[in-house]
Amino acid sequence: MPFINIQIMEGRPPEKIEGLIADVTEAVSKSLDAPSESIRIVVSEVPKSHWGIGGTSAKKLGR
Repeated sequence: MPFINIQIMEGRPPEKIEGLIADVTEAVSKSLDAPSESIRIVVSEVPKSHWGIGGTSAKKLGR
């Protein structure tokens, strides 16, 4: 059973995350010839204050 863990910066609408889950499931299913029902995906949203870019938080950078 493939298990995919995705970390993204917070702030995307729920429908975008649903689309991501669907698209990644399709890609993994095709790549591994695995049934989509066996694929598990976890999407973790990281607060911008906890996401560093070049030594500065994304929150401070206005991302």
